[in-house]
Amino acid sequence: MNTLSSHIATHQRINMLRQAWSGLVALLEWLQAPALLAARLYVAYVFFMSGLESLRSWDSTLYLYESEFHIAVLPPYVAAVMGTAGEVILPPLLALGLFGRFGALGLFVVNAVALLSYMYALQPPAIMFHFIWGILLLMVALWGSGKWSVDYLWTRAGRKSGNVKR
Repeated sequence: MNTLSSHIATHQRINMLRQAWSGLVALLEWLQAPALLAARLYVAYVFFMSGLESLRSWDSTLYLYESEFHIAVLPPYVAAVMGTAGEVILPPLLALGLFGRFGALGLFVVNAVALLSYMYALQPPAIMFHFIWGILLLMVALWGSGKWSVDYLWTRAGRKSGNVKR
C-alpha cells in the first residue's frame, strides 16, 4: 500500500471538507441579513396590527385594561395608552431597522407585560406565540438589525465619512 498517495488523498478530502464548510459558513452569513429582516417584519406586523386594532376600538381597549389586563404599577388608562403607543410607534422602527435595538427591546417589554398580564386567560398555543415573538425580539436586540437596515446604512455612511468610532 502506498502511504504517500493515501496521505495525499486524505489531505485532499480534508481540504474539500474545509472548502465545503467555508462555503456553508459564507452562505449562512449571507442569510443573516434577510433572516433578521424577516424576523423584524413579522414581529413588527403582529404588534402594529394589534396597536391599530386597539386604536380602532379604543373603548374596548380601555375596558380590557380595566378588567382583564392587570398591570400592577400603572393605572389602567395610562397602561392602555402606553401599551397601544408602544404597539404603534415601535414596530415601524423595528421594521426599518431604525434604532432597531431600541424598538426590539421596547416591543420585548410590551410583549412580556402583555403575556404576564393575561397569561392566565391564554391557551398554550397563544402563549407559545408570545415566546416566539420574544425570542425574535431578543435576537434583534442582541445582534442588531442586520445589514438590511437603516442602522447599518447609517453606521456604514458614518465610517466612510470618519464620524463613527470603530
